Amino acid sequence: MGDSLIWLSVLVSPQCFIQYICMNNIVRSDCMAATIKDVAKLAEVSISTVSRVINESKPVSPEARRRVLKAIEDLGYKPNEIARSLVTKKSNLIGVIVDDIGNSYVAQIVRGIEEIGRMYKYDILLCSSYGNEESELRFMQLLMQKQVEGMIIVSEIETKKITESVKKYKIPFVYLNRFYDILQTPTVTLDNELASIIMVKHLLELGHKNILYISNGNNIERTIEKYKVKGYKETVNNAGLTPIIYNVNGYKIEDAYNAGSEIINIIKNNNITAIYCCQDELAIGLINYLYDNNIKVPDELSVVGYGDIGISSIYRPKLTTIKEPYYDLGAVAIRRILKELKGESIDEQTIKLPVQLIIRESAVQMKN
Repeated sequence: MGDSLIWLSVLVSPQCFIQYICMNNIVRSDCMAATIKDVAKLAEVSISTVSRVINESKPVSPEARRRVLKAIEDLGYKPNEIARSLVTKKSNLIGVIVDDIGNSYVAQIVRGIEEIGRMYKYDILLCSSYGNEESELRFMQLLMQKQVEGMIIVSEIETKKITESVKKYKIPFVYLNRFYDILQTPTVTLDNELASIIMVKHLLELGHKNILYISNGNNIERTIEKYKVKGYKETVNNAGLTPIIYNVNGYKIEDAYNAGSEIINIIKNNNITAIYCCQDELAIGLINYLYDNNIKVPDELSVVGYGDIGISSIYRPKLTTIKEPYYDLGAVAIRRILKELKGESIDEQTIKLPVQLIIRESAVQMKN
C-alpha cells in the first residue's frame, strides 16, 4: 500500500513525492540532495525568489518567504556555500594564521577571535605555521582560495614579506606580534612604555631603590622591547636612581635560568632588591635559578614579569606582572576587521588596549 502511494505521487507530481519522503522520514540511498530548483517547485515560487530569501538580498512578501522557508525545512536543503559566496561576495570566513596553537597565549587570542566572530555569524579557518615564514605565505594563499573575507596573523617572527604579501590581497587584516614592532601595519597591542612606567613605579612604591631590568637586547630597535626599556629608564632616572640593565639572549624560561650565575653577580655588586623581567618566562626561569641557589623570592629578592601567561597565576610565588590581555587582543582584532567589512572608518592603524598591573606574591614591601 505504502509503495503504491509513493509511485502514485510520482505520477501525479514530483514535488508531492519529495514532500511525501520528507514528511515520512523516508531515506533512500539513491536519492540526490535537494536543489534550489526543488525548493522553488515545492514552494511554488521562482528560483530567484528562493535566492532572495536565502541571501536576504531583496524584499520578498511574507507569504512567499514563509513557503520558501517551509520548503527548505521539509527538503533539508543546504545552500552551496561556495557558489553562494561567489554570488554574494560573502563567505563569512576569517582566516587565522598562528605561530603555534599549543602556546597558551595563542589559544587565548584564538578564543577571543572565535567567540566574537561567532556573535556576528563568522567562522574561522585556523592554520599553525610554527614560526616558519614559508608556511605563513603558503597558508595565506590557501586561505585566499577559501574566499576568506579577512585575515589575522599571530606571529613571533619578523618578516616584511608577510605584511607586504597580505596587503596585496586587498582584504582587511590585522597582524599581532608579541615581540616585534609592526610599523604601519594594522595591529592591536599595549602601550608598552606606559606599562613599564607603571611597573617600575609600583616597585619604587614598595621601597625598592636598586631595580635590575632583564631585557632581550637582540635587534632592540625593531622590537617592542625598546618601549619597555624607555619606560624603565625614564622612571628610574626621574626617581634620581641609576638604571641597571642585563640582556638575556632569548625569551624562554631556560634563557634566564642559564644566565642565572651572571645575574647573581650583578645582584651582589649593585645591592639589587628587585628585578623586573621583560617577559614572564624570564621571570619564572630566574626564580627557578634563585630557588636552586637558596635565594628566596620574595623574602630576599622581589621579581616581577610582563605578560601574565597562564603559568604566572599558579606558579609559586604567584607572579606580579603586567597583564597582556590575549583574549582581548583577538577579540579587538576581529572587531576591527568586521568594522572594515561593514565600511566603517578605522581611525588608527594601531589600537592600544588599557594597561593593567596584576599584583600577586613575587614582589613585597622592602623591610626597614
